[in-house]
Amino acid sequence: MATEQVISDEARQEIEKLFVHLPTKKAACIDALKVVQKHNRWVSDQALVELGPILGMTPHEIDGIATFYNIIFRRPVGRHVIYLCNSVSCWILGFEEVHKALKEKLQIDFGMTTKDDRFTFLPIPCIGTCDHAPAMIVDEDLYRDLKPEGLDEILAKYE
Repeated sequence: MATEQVISDEARQEIEKLFVHLPTKKAACIDALKVVQKHNRWVSDQALVELGPILGMTPHEIDGIATFYNIIFRRPVGRHVIYLCNSVSCWILGFEEVHKALKEKLQIDFGMTTKDDRFTFLPIPCIGTCDHAPAMIVDEDLYRDLKPEGLDEILAKYE
């Protein structure tokens, strides 16, 4: 029984375009993982198997790179990913209140996905905006100077 291809032809073409600007195919590994994730929302074991010949790497080598980076998901995530910064600056300036409010609104805690598959909630050590803490990223959108009362408006943008 053949396994269904998880890396689409479109994603393969995007990955191959990366090679033009790099000295080796292996050098495209992180960007190739991002392409797979953009198309599939996460990087499955099967995707690692399919990426191997494309990059000239073993699935094990690719997994070692994928699991090193917290922006590469090796298990399914929701349609939107919320990263709440838990750095010292954010802790001092209101992380606990924002974390508590998000937990209540989403009915999940860090590392979990909402029942409707809408959000996955993750901590992140620092997002580099300490002068406007607490902060979070939803997908690729940065939110700073967070207050619990402003979270409903932010979350409503991600239907």
